[in-house]
Amino acid sequence: MSQEVTTLRHNDALVIADDVMRLGRIRHLPVLDDDQRLVGIVSQRDLFRGALARALGYGTHAQQKLLGQLVVKEVMTNEPITIGPDVPLAEAAALMIRHKIGCLVVMDGEKLAGVLTEGDFVAAVADADGD
Repeated sequence: MSQEVTTLRHNDALVIADDVMRLGRIRHLPVLDDDQRLVGIVSQRDLFRGALARALGYGTHAQQKLLGQLVVKEVMTNEPITIGPDVPLAEAAALMIRHKIGCLVVMDGEKLAGVLTEGDFVAAVADADGD
């Protein structure tokens, strides 16, 4: 699980999500409201609309302008699937497979504790093989 989590605000421009994901090489960003409560998640899939714009002939500048006109809450997944910090990894993996998602938001009560991604599972297997 990654405990240092980059988050977005629900009213942030979508271009911010695109920049953060690209620069930080991040595929999932939890979304918080003004009271710091989890309200959604934005994934790279949500941003593929920008790739569609490129396919339709928009250049980079036009894409950035388009993403600047949308806000995160317009494309985020509402009510993301969450788990607690003590959920067994096998249960978390089964949840991700069942819902066909690449990330689970880890909540400790009402507080964001981290995110668990497919990459975390790959890293765990690589670490176990290295022992």
